[in-house]
Amino acid sequence: METANIVIIGGGIVGLSIASEISKKNDSVYLLEKNWNVGLETSTRNSGVIHSGIYYPKNTLKSILSISGNNIIYDIAKRYGIAVKRVGKIIGAMDDQEIDELEKIMKNGIENNIEGLKFLEGNEIKELEPKINFKRAIYVPSTGIIDPTDLINYFYNMSLKNNVNIVKKTEVKGIKKIRDYYEISGISADEKFTIRSRYIINSAGLNSDKIASMVGLDIDKLGYKIHYCKGDYYRISGNTPVRMLVYPVPDRFGLGIHLTPDIYGTVRIGPNAYYVDRIDYKIETEKNVFINLVKKYMPDIINYNIEEDFSGIRPKLQGPNEGFRDFTIKHEDDNDLFGFINLIGIESPGLTASPAIGKYVSEMFENEVI
Repeated sequence: METANIVIIGGGIVGLSIASEISKKNDSVYLLEKNWNVGLETSTRNSGVIHSGIYYPKNTLKSILSISGNNIIYDIAKRYGIAVKRVGKIIGAMDDQEIDELEKIMKNGIENNIEGLKFLEGNEIKELEPKINFKRAIYVPSTGIIDPTDLINYFYNMSLKNNVNIVKKTEVKGIKKIRDYYEISGISADEKFTIRSRYIINSAGLNSDKIASMVGLDIDKLGYKIHYCKGDYYRISGNTPVRMLVYPVPDRFGLGIHLTPDIYGTVRIGPNAYYVDRIDYKIETEKNVFINLVKKYMPDIINYNIEEDFSGIRPKLQGPNEGFRDFTIKHEDDNDLFGFINLIGIESPGLTASPAIGKYVSEMFENEVI
């Protein structure tokens, strides 16, 4: 039977970030990924936005880690030659009610000490984005874009450099706590496997609640149940109508149907947000739904060729009609699971927060576990 010091379950961008950090001071680190390659689910099925942290309540993990991660990503990109664009973002309002919501977002951004925020009025918005018809907007200069695959590859290569054993096509099916170690079993490359590890870090994304339940945690009682929230994307082909990110005021499930230039010069539309019962990446929303929503703030959208792009699914702790839920990052020692660290509900802004999450979990491990 194979033995390990630390097993990280889940090879998305967060699991890889944790692996790259925790392996700086620890040997015999294994990362188990059920898919044929890393980063194939939530990590790459997103907008590739480097968020500012403006939306999240002060002192929450989403706020703290996205603000920190924003700075770290730009630094990584500069040091390692990763393509990134600090294009900035406008969050816009169409009427007085939305302007009231915009005021709340600005207040939150100021409380979070996000630099460079300012209000823009109609003519100022037109100077930046001539096709956009917001009545008022917030300008957020620290928002940017990156290809998620580039950041994933960075963490992957850093992990390999630190001798992390990255094992793909390996799905965990069971976990047992036996005295001072964990016995992990499952299927690896169509063969049964068992590995013993002193410590486990659950970074399984869409399946993180299932991993938590395997070790005996009551996910319903603890509020760990994951809700699948799906978002579809379309893409504007041909000439691009905007140069920066353009967001409406957020809705209750997500950040609204926004326009996102990508690192390659094209523009995405989306995502929307709707809850589903299973993981299925087929686009379910008609194109006209997106066009009609964008048309409210960019009437010229009807003159562009719109094509299907892809869909993604977020692992939300927040269910339908529920309020804000923060990331769960917790050492489960108070549940008689010393050495088991849970990461559950790591959705947006997970990409932006990923380098900061890696440092946060590594520090938690050093301070609480060893």
